[in-house]
Amino acid sequence: MRIALGCDHGGFPLKRRILAVIQAAGHEVVDCGTDSNCAVDYPDYAVKVGQVILDKQAERGVLLCGSGVGISVAANKIPGIRAGICHDTYSAHQGVEHDDMNVLCLGARIVGEELAVELVQAFVKAQFTNEERHVRRLGKVLQIERDALDGKFS
Repeated sequence: MRIALGCDHGGFPLKRRILAVIQAAGHEVVDCGTDSNCAVDYPDYAVKVGQVILDKQAERGVLLCGSGVGISVAANKIPGIRAGICHDTYSAHQGVEHDDMNVLCLGARIVGEELAVELVQAFVKAQFTNEERHVRRLGKVLQIERDALDGKFS
């Protein structure tokens, strides 16, 4: 699987470790930056990772910022992206299995390095179950997205 990886300056200290974990699991990384701890704006990297996924250059993404919140909010504004901020391994795999989450968001200043490794491992191993109840619920989520794009919430 190809996984897009992006971060702002707050997530940069964790980026190298996460890249190594993804590669060690046998996956290819599409590096979307940033490449230093110089201050940058997290929405730019959410867009980069989201675009890579929408362009089918990667199946999933991992985004890092200081808290995980900002980058999650930004990523979820992109139609077709289902990003979840996770602080526990259950959510990291369940978000994929039940909700078809395609982007994992982590707060590099919130989770420790070893927990971040476990979260990424759980995320990349998980697969959507395709159980009827999960397909039905995902369909409703996708309908909300279509309605928003059609201006129904204006």
